[in-house]
Amino acid sequence: MSPATKNTDNRRERINKLKRAFAYNIFYQQGVTTTNASLNDIYLAVSHTLRDRMQHLFINSIEAILEKNSKIVCYLSAEFLMGPHLHNNLINLGLYDEFSQAAEEAGLNLKEIIDHEEEPGLGNGGLGRLAACYLDSLASLQIPAIGYGIRYEYGMFDQEIVDGWQKELSDRWLHSGNPWEIKKPDLARDVGFGGHTEIYHGEKGNRRIRWIPARVITGIPYDTPIPGYKVNNVNLLRLWSAEAHTSFDFADFNTGDYYGAVEDKIKAETITKVLYPNDEQFQGKQLRLEQQYFFVSCSLQDMIKIHLFMNDSLDNFSDDFAAQLNDTHPSVAVPELMRLLLDVYLYDWEKAWEITCKCLCYTNHTLLPEAMEKWQIDLFGSLLPRHLEIIYEINRRFLDEVRLKYPGDEGRLERMSIIDESGPRYVRMANLACIGSKAINGVAAMHTDLLRKHTLADWNTMYPGKIRNVTNGVTPRRWIAVSNPRLTSLITDAIGEKWITHLDELRNLEKMADDAAFLDAWRKVKEDDKQDVADIILKYDNIVVDPRAMFDVQVKRIHEYKRQHLNVLHIITLYNRIKANPDIDITPRLFVFGGKAAPGYFMAKRIIKLITSVARVVNNDPDVRDRIKVYFIANYNVKIGHIVYPMTDLSEQISQAGMEASGTGNMKFSMNGALTIGTLDGANVEIREEVGADNFFLFGLNVEEVMDLQRSGYNPMDYYNNNAELKQAIDLIASGHFSHGDRELFRPVVDSLLYDDQYTLFADYQDYIDCQQRVGEVFEDKTRWTRMSILNTARMGKFSSDRSIMDYSKKIWDVKPFPVELKWQRLPADGVLFPKIKEEKEEKPL
Repeated sequence: MSPATKNTDNRRERINKLKRAFAYNIFYQQGVTTTNASLNDIYLAVSHTLRDRMQHLFINSIEAILEKNSKIVCYLSAEFLMGPHLHNNLINLGLYDEFSQAAEEAGLNLKEIIDHEEEPGLGNGGLGRLAACYLDSLASLQIPAIGYGIRYEYGMFDQEIVDGWQKELSDRWLHSGNPWEIKKPDLARDVGFGGHTEIYHGEKGNRRIRWIPARVITGIPYDTPIPGYKVNNVNLLRLWSAEAHTSFDFADFNTGDYYGAVEDKIKAETITKVLYPNDEQFQGKQLRLEQQYFFVSCSLQDMIKIHLFMNDSLDNFSDDFAAQLNDTHPSVAVPELMRLLLDVYLYDWEKAWEITCKCLCYTNHTLLPEAMEKWQIDLFGSLLPRHLEIIYEINRRFLDEVRLKYPGDEGRLERMSIIDESGPRYVRMANLACIGSKAINGVAAMHTDLLRKHTLADWNTMYPGKIRNVTNGVTPRRWIAVSNPRLTSLITDAIGEKWITHLDELRNLEKMADDAAFLDAWRKVKEDDKQDVADIILKYDNIVVDPRAMFDVQVKRIHEYKRQHLNVLHIITLYNRIKANPDIDITPRLFVFGGKAAPGYFMAKRIIKLITSVARVVNNDPDVRDRIKVYFIANYNVKIGHIVYPMTDLSEQISQAGMEASGTGNMKFSMNGALTIGTLDGANVEIREEVGADNFFLFGLNVEEVMDLQRSGYNPMDYYNNNAELKQAIDLIASGHFSHGDRELFRPVVDSLLYDDQYTLFADYQDYIDCQQRVGEVFEDKTRWTRMSILNTARMGKFSSDRSIMDYSKKIWDVKPFPVELKWQRLPADGVLFPKIKEEKEEKPL
């Protein structure tokens, strides 16, 4: 038998096994037959089939790590915006084609099954999506890792647009079942809240402190395997769900107190009920702090149990774990790890502090001091009294150190103190994280530079070298291979598939940027992606879109500093030009917006209403003649991102310079061949450096110019009064033209710009309009635009999350790849998955 024939026979056998597995899981897992199975039944059956084929990799990975005692990266994040699992896992495991064929032969449509998957809304935006990209890269680079977070019962709200307004609906992502997670109740951890502390003396007569919590919540882990791309390594996402220690009180029930019988259960489960509760009220603030401490405590306890399974003490804890704090949400890890070491494992202060500082690392994601998380002392002390005592002691010792190094510098002491005493007293979580971590990192070169010079200047002076840069990245597996199969095929046919794990290989496309046939093929991919979207918009919204128009896209969280309303001012300017001269020559454009506003953010929700109101007028004005159209995508999420990034011609990255820490949407757009119009903000700076200034549309003030303008007394009315087109656009909004004559509806937006303009829209307006004019002219030259598009993709190698993880590994974590060798292809004959490594250990570590 020839090798080719043997391979064909093996594939045939695998396809047949998959079809049998589909039927088996539909019948035994879902309890239905193939004749009455719903689409959700089929999705769950197919997903279980894939998960079953991932389990031997997962078990082998765990066993290998425990045997070799490999260092594990623990990524602590309040958000993990993973996106749908099925398609991504099929790609990473190299099983997409076989599953597709098996599904087709079984009379199923794999694309329809993939589209059915409910997206876990366990994140708000960039923070959670970054965490998800990093988990993918950690597994693909074969670095052992655990992502620790919260299993929110209700994720980020679903967004509907009703009469142009955002309406928030519950995100019931678990309603139809989650086939990827495995509940591990035997690995539950207890977490205390409230109560008091008491002093006692240990066996050696030394003074010790014991925390007596008022209530205890149980954290139940739910494990989701995260496979790497075509490797044996499978890492772990462990999310914690809160349950009551005692979920039902028979005594209360029997006396007729039916609510009291389940009161503890309700209170406990509230902690993991919803992502980011509205914290305008005290109860919301308390719940957010409870959420943060709950998942951090569970995670640290878990890490300690894993370590002690392999070691006799915690002396070398930092040799086994590098814990990355993704923003300030997990920074309560500093006093919690100290509490565990001091009070539970009875270390002295100096050794406990040494272990803590060697283990923890902190990523800063903001430049705004006012955005640094802080908690009122009274609230913090009432929930975590022992932790507040530890924080006071950390602060006392730290400020003594500052006094020795900078005697008499009271201003520095005030700025660096963990306790903010400038008014009502607060615990500054960023300062706590800076003190208790071995490294602090920014997320883009400019962001890190501004941290060193401004936001964290005191820390940079006191600890030179502690603040490091790791520019963000995104995974090319999800954001090209999964989301853009046409482009993936074109690139792979041209340069091979190595680029999927070595994104620098895309540089090989540069030599093809002048090849006429390749230019045509590249343009055809973009046109087909745009046609798909035009068909969707026509089907669901009955709006006719010309796929030959420029697709000009801004999708991101709605916030004033991201300046969606600057984009709107450009649309209104074009509209005014058309109204003044209906025959004017304007490059046809579809302006696409998407993003959610925080439920309590008045101005952001008003900006959504402005966008949809402008869309209603522009799209229905016969003078416009379809040359410009405006479309707002409701409920923007990862699944929609799979469609948006491939279709985009122009990526709007127009935040005020110095406001965006990095951004990752900018990277996803450029990877998929979109050109960028943007300011020198966040990672835009590095993207422009990589793709070349000639392939990036730059406008606006830079950071220094913004600061100089604001220091000199910026007056937006000067720009309004001296720019006719700007004045005309603002006046048209104020007149009620886009609000059925209601002059009050958008008054808050107009007044904010005229009398404050915190984010200098007016100062950047004319440069933005002029730059957009250049964009339109270049777009008309199809060959030039396509060449620029190819070069953008070709030069995006730096922005792979693989490169980011390698930077973390070398600069911060001190970890190396740990390739897993397969021992088991299936369940061992004796059924033992976890051989006893040490007979005296009773609890499984994972």
